[in-house]
Amino acid sequence: MAAIAAEQAHSHDHHGPLHHQFEDLDQQNEAYLVGMWAFLVQEVMFFGALFLTYTLMRWQYPMDWYFAHNELDWKLAGFNTFNLLLSSFFAAMGVRSAQLKDRKGVLLWLGGVLLCCLVFLGIKYVEYALKWEHHLVPGPSFFYQGEANPGVAQMFFGLYFAMTGLHGIHVAVGLIVFGILWLMWYFRKTIVTEDYMPTEMCGLYWHFVDLVWIFLYPLFYLIPHP
Repeated sequence: MAAIAAEQAHSHDHHGPLHHQFEDLDQQNEAYLVGMWAFLVQEVMFFGALFLTYTLMRWQYPMDWYFAHNELDWKLAGFNTFNLLLSSFFAAMGVRSAQLKDRKGVLLWLGGVLLCCLVFLGIKYVEYALKWEHHLVPGPSFFYQGEANPGVAQMFFGLYFAMTGLHGIHVAVGLIVFGILWLMWYFRKTIVTEDYMPTEMCGLYWHFVDLVWIFLYPLFYLIPHP
């Protein structure tokens, strides 16, 4: 009995990517996928409530929504959109390099993702600073002189900061996650170098973050005249 127990303990004492609670990599990878998709579904529901609120407000106040959106810089946000699309390409290439166990490729592509994260957050900082300077941040100091109803304009900017701010938090989380992932690849941690799934899960999260922005950009910055 002791010999059998020792053998079982040894079989679960891994030094590779397989964790002791799983029988094989296929089972472990399935757990990765189920956990990540469960997380993304929760994120969809979280953002969904905000998108529903936006839809109802825009439906009720179409002209005010249009006038208020003119205070936003669609060109700056358009550059940020291109920046995020580029980062998605970098993330996809990073996953491919991980599948090929190309460490230098992973470090290169993930470095590109990190750079895009910093650029995105920097541009959002500039946007938010301009809104603060022009007193377009909802609250006691809010002051709007455009053609929209000031109360509706404040609701517009309230949703703008809530939705783009929440998205920005996800970008900041992505910056941290990809930074840790980059370091793990740099120091040749077996959990990532021998199994591409952790890198793919990070990439899947990042594609979701980019997809949310693909909806936010036209909804806030490209509103057509009613």
